[in-house]
Amino acid sequence: MNISEQDNFIGVIDTRLLRGELRVREPMRKHVSWRAGGVADYFYLPADLQDLVVFLRHLPRAERVHMIGLGSNLLVRDEGLRGVVVALHARLNDLLLIKQDEEGDLIYAEAGVPCAKLARFAALYHLSGAEFLAGIPGTVGGALAMNAGCYGAETWQIVEKVKTINRAGKLHERNPEDYLIGYRHIALQQEFDSVNDEEWFVGGWFRLQQGDHDNSRQKIKALLAARMSSQPLNFPNAGSVFRNPTGDYAARLIEVSGLKGYRVGGAMVSSKHANFIINDGGATATDIEAVINMIRDTVKKKTGIELIQEVRIIGDVGNDR
Repeated sequence: MNISEQDNFIGVIDTRLLRGELRVREPMRKHVSWRAGGVADYFYLPADLQDLVVFLRHLPRAERVHMIGLGSNLLVRDEGLRGVVVALHARLNDLLLIKQDEEGDLIYAEAGVPCAKLARFAALYHLSGAEFLAGIPGTVGGALAMNAGCYGAETWQIVEKVKTINRAGKLHERNPEDYLIGYRHIALQQEFDSVNDEEWFVGGWFRLQQGDHDNSRQKIKALLAARMSSQPLNFPNAGSVFRNPTGDYAARLIEVSGLKGYRVGGAMVSSKHANFIINDGGATATDIEAVINMIRDTVKKKTGIELIQEVRIIGDVGNDR
């Protein structure tokens, strides 16, 4: 359903102000990599960043907003999702090379750019340092929000600055010094005072060093081959479900706890990589969440280590994790 076909959105917004696409009662299983989950009340695809600014400025303040990219790190409960889902991956995808100096060049990428595309773009322009992003199955916005990483590298190691938008539709540019940066975790140094202070990443500038195109391409190729051989990519999944605890691996702890192959309905702990939960046919979000909870409880009981969840679970039943 297009915005132009409606007079109002949530009874308040004059849709003539907007250029994006609005969908009502949108099945979220179409937008998460697990291919499971309930429906969202509203689903908005902004036409561009300025359209997103207008949308947020006119959206009723009480209406909850959920920003998503490719849905590769997300589960929406079967009972559905109240509020508005804003999908950034379709149209917030500007990707620009900014020539700098002997210290390297910058690439600006909007939040909807797939991480793998950013890695290939950097290699094309003979820039090194972004190759690891080819192994992250999400977007730049998600990588910034969780400090995504793999094979010893993390997103914020190459961040020069970021662009954010808050709940009131105001844009900010922020530096890494403005954030507490940790393993799979990012938080602003300042505390949020109100709903208007909630912020989401809409773009980032990445500083990269001069390199060699062929060398970067070979690194990307090797990384993708390693990922293919070690991860169950032929089934719907959301990547690593839990963070690795200090000095150990979540996959090892799950395996020694006897949970490889454990299943509830169509959701199963992968026999290929124990930190992956796959949908091997007809899994519901409830099935997947039940497996997640079983892993956490069993690993805690058998090893004494409490695994920290890496994937986000949102929806009506229970508390968001």
